[in-house]
Amino acid sequence: MNWPTTIVVLLLAVRAGFAATPVKPDFNRDVRPILSENCFYCHGQDPNHRKADLRLDDRETALKLKAIVPGKPGESELVRRIFATDDDLMPPEKSHRTLTAAQKETLKHWVASGAEYQAHWAYQTPVRPAVPAVKNKPWARNDLDRFVLAKLEQEEFKPSPEADRATLIRRLSIDLVGLPPTPEEVDAFLADPRPDAYEQLVERLLASPHYGERLALPWLDAARYADSNGFQQDGDSFQWLWRDWLVRALNADVPFDQFSIEQLAGDLLPKATPEQKLATAFNRNHLLNGEGGAIAEEQRFVAMFDRVDTTATTWLGLTMACAQCHDHKYDPMTQRDYYGMMALF
Repeated sequence: MNWPTTIVVLLLAVRAGFAATPVKPDFNRDVRPILSENCFYCHGQDPNHRKADLRLDDRETALKLKAIVPGKPGESELVRRIFATDDDLMPPEKSHRTLTAAQKETLKHWVASGAEYQAHWAYQTPVRPAVPAVKNKPWARNDLDRFVLAKLEQEEFKPSPEADRATLIRRLSIDLVGLPPTPEEVDAFLADPRPDAYEQLVERLLASPHYGERLALPWLDAARYADSNGFQQDGDSFQWLWRDWLVRALNADVPFDQFSIEQLAGDLLPKATPEQKLATAFNRNHLLNGEGGAIAEEQRFVAMFDRVDTTATTWLGLTMACAQCHDHKYDPMTQRDYYGMMALF
């Protein structure tokens, strides 16, 4: 018997078996991106651009108009149109959008498997799951470990070996203070005989003033912080005062609700302290274009537009800028919502 040839044939047979049973498409991962890129402009939530009164972003409407017949791709108008070879083809040629063969098969398989929709994860109410039971109980030190281990055991994987101390201190130091440990700090941790040496290291790093500096970086990015006003003059904005407040607040572990209120409206609080007023300088993180002079009222509106966009991105995780001119095409935000929020500023 020719063993190499036999093995190759068996492997090909196994691979063919897997290919014959494709995985059920996940709506958010596999289907929504295709529909969003190619279909929602004409068949989405915006009534001003909607064609044939069809919404493919809404399952009830899509089913009512027979665009999608769950489990029956042959009876679904969506499937018929994307595979059409005449003027019925969707997306139409004039849209300059074309589905690949793989994308067409994904949509067809999705319809055949029931055409289940999913709300975007960002708009689903978080649900606290039960802590899973695990087989290798000694490995898990906390509930987070148990979630990780449960998935590993489900996939029949083994956990990676525990990192050595030199690796641990480097990871912790870079994660918590943004700096690599000094050689002396590494030596001290390696020689620490205490059973809670790891926990003590974490506490020391959390108590470091560099912790607030490290934690401030993503918030500074979200707030669109800069040391200057930008554009051609690029003058000093003195926003470093707010930046330093931010570092102090993070090092003091200010509760997030208080942290948010003081940045959005600290100056409006009863008997506001200088620190609370300074926190509100979050609202001064915007550009200033003085080229050729600046009209005060125009600049005021430019700043408010900037604040609406930045505040929504920072706290809501939404891109509201589109709704300045029209109802948002994808996020659940209308133009009325936009200007209602701008009125707060």
